[in-house]
Amino acid sequence: MFAACDSNPSSGCRCLTHCYECSLSVSANVWDACSEAMIIFDKNNLEDMGYVVENNVIMSALTKQLDAVSDQVEVLYRSRAVGYTWPLSCHLSDKSPWVKIDLADGRSVETKLLIGADGQNSMVRKAAGIQNIHYQYDQSAVVATLLLSEATDNNVAWQRFLPSGPIALLPLSDTASSLVWSTSHEHASQLLSMDEESFVDTINSAFWSNLHHSDFIDTAGSVFRSAISLLMPSGTAARQLPPSIAKVEPKSRAVFPLGMGHATEYVRHRMALIGDAAHRVHPLAGQGVNMGFGDIACLTHHLSTAAFNGKDLGSIKHLLQFETDRQRHNLSLMAAIDLLKRLYSTSVAPFVLLRTWGLQTTNALSPVKEQIMSFASK
Repeated sequence: MFAACDSNPSSGCRCLTHCYECSLSVSANVWDACSEAMIIFDKNNLEDMGYVVENNVIMSALTKQLDAVSDQVEVLYRSRAVGYTWPLSCHLSDKSPWVKIDLADGRSVETKLLIGADGQNSMVRKAAGIQNIHYQYDQSAVVATLLLSEATDNNVAWQRFLPSGPIALLPLSDTASSLVWSTSHEHASQLLSMDEESFVDTINSAFWSNLHHSDFIDTAGSVFRSAISLLMPSGTAARQLPPSIAKVEPKSRAVFPLGMGHATEYVRHRMALIGDAAHRVHPLAGQGVNMGFGDIACLTHHLSTAAFNGKDLGSIKHLLQFETDRQRHNLSLMAAIDLLKRLYSTSVAPFVLLRTWGLQTTNALSPVKEQIMSFASK
């Protein structure tokens, strides 16, 4: 088995911003910039709400595991695949049932199962002739490492849906958070070129300003919230306030375009795609890496079952089972994320009122919130 991957543990953290803590358990507050509606995912009543883990820690742990089985697994660092040769057919009676991978240094590798984990521009996917349905959003994401005005028990992920796109703070330590701000390409360029003081002021304003509020929406939301509190007194949680930002870490700002993509097939005979090679989503729900981890867990399950039963790991039969399981989950999640992106990209009153009532209702129903978190974690 051979995995084509775009990560190199020896190159250090590949994140655009870095974490200060190796592992941090978090809850989440999400609210609308056009109303007072919000949803609180509280870790006190939702077990294992979520974790922020430094990329270097994950890579280090994986490297240690690989070192422990060095007699069974060979890692080719600083290697680049330049070509693939596929078996002529899917019949197990083929004289050469191998995928051949040609490397840039002249070497070649043969395998009965090639796993493409090589990112959204996957060479494996392209070489296999698998179509990738994709389009670019009219947004870019600005990321940065931010320092808080004062030390706090910083264990809440904050996200506010602005008409131009969501802005999010992810906790890193008691004094630092990571910014992910999805906005228009023009605004993203402005944010990148701002001086530090203006950048910090703009972020604080984005989290605190009520510029997009209207009296009609606020009144309608307040009446609906009061009705919910009467019907379900224990279904509402006290609102918290996001931390104030004091500084941005020098040279931590970066920008990248956002898009959505999905491979029409995850598998072919002796080949499987996982992670960004198979799908790409908007970062508003923070599900990109989780979907990749889910792919790995699912593929591992089906390969383990095949190995236990003495089956050929590259057989299309059990690979199709992996594809079915993951496409059912991933397509549903991708559709939901895309719908949220579109629903919150408008300040038209009827849509604002609809999402206001929806958020307020969902926030009052703990079982619904638990189902949301359970589905997102698969």
